[in-house]
Amino acid sequence: MSKATPSKATPFTGELLASKRILITGGGTGLGRGVARHLVDHGAQVHLWGRREAVLADAAAEASASRPGSVHIHTVDVRDYANVDETMSRIWADHGPLTGVVNNAAANFIAQTKDLSPRAFEAVTSTVMNGSFHTTHAAGKRWIADGLPGSVLSTLTTWVWTGSAYVVPSAMAKAAVHSMTMSLAVEWAKYNIRVNAIASGPIPTDYAWEMLNPTDKSSVGATQTDQIPAGRAGTIEELANLTMFLLSDACDYLTGQTVAMDGGQMLAGPGTFAGLNSLTDADWQQIKETSKAASAASKSQRSV
Repeated sequence: MSKATPSKATPFTGELLASKRILITGGGTGLGRGVARHLVDHGAQVHLWGRREAVLADAAAEASASRPGSVHIHTVDVRDYANVDETMSRIWADHGPLTGVVNNAAANFIAQTKDLSPRAFEAVTSTVMNGSFHTTHAAGKRWIADGLPGSVLSTLTTWVWTGSAYVVPSAMAKAAVHSMTMSLAVEWAKYNIRVNAIASGPIPTDYAWEMLNPTDKSSVGATQTDQIPAGRAGTIEELANLTMFLLSDACDYLTGQTVAMDGGQMLAGPGTFAGLNSLTDADWQQIKETSKAASAASKSQRSV
């Protein structure tokens, strides 16, 4: 039986992120949207990037409830470097230099690798790997040119250490961002730019859960919580607290680290989708159809 999720007050003061200007890619939905509110509540000005303006506007209204005007939205496709670079220039000109970037934009779904099309592979890897590099590079080169410090934080998973069956494009792309984290930490430390990442365990969000756990038979994958020593999934609040610490001035000596926050899941046994080995091709066909329906429904809702 899963343990109840504890309810805790934030351990930080409301001014922890005062004077910080932080970008969250993929900020219109899921983890990015959830974390944004906490950054705002602790003093930050937040910029949300995504591809759907209506979704971003709704997320901004929710995140800025406590401080109207503290969230700015930009329709950006992080896969397109020109789009990323041009939008970064506008932020610098209209709002001032960012102090932090959260590479959160992602795409993922479970599938047998033998059935993946090149287009499906590209949809995941271009968003996670290319998008994270484009955004990091566009901010980093400006910090360096201006002689300013900066902080990059990427949202990863523990698959960066173990790999994972049935989410191969995501596992490959996130491992690449993990490598970027370590590499740029060394290269950019002399510029006072820190580069870190969080590898979180399962944290339920509506759409992501539908894509990674679409049917009863797919529930034996990495989203399964009864195999987590902590006995439960993580929460947005816990992710936000770690995010705020890493983006704050609390520890400028910390760089090049991917911090696992998974309730001990990785240490008890890799939190991967290896348990799906028992599924048949018929099961996978049902998963595919269910995932496609969830994706279509999500796109329809977002376009309203």
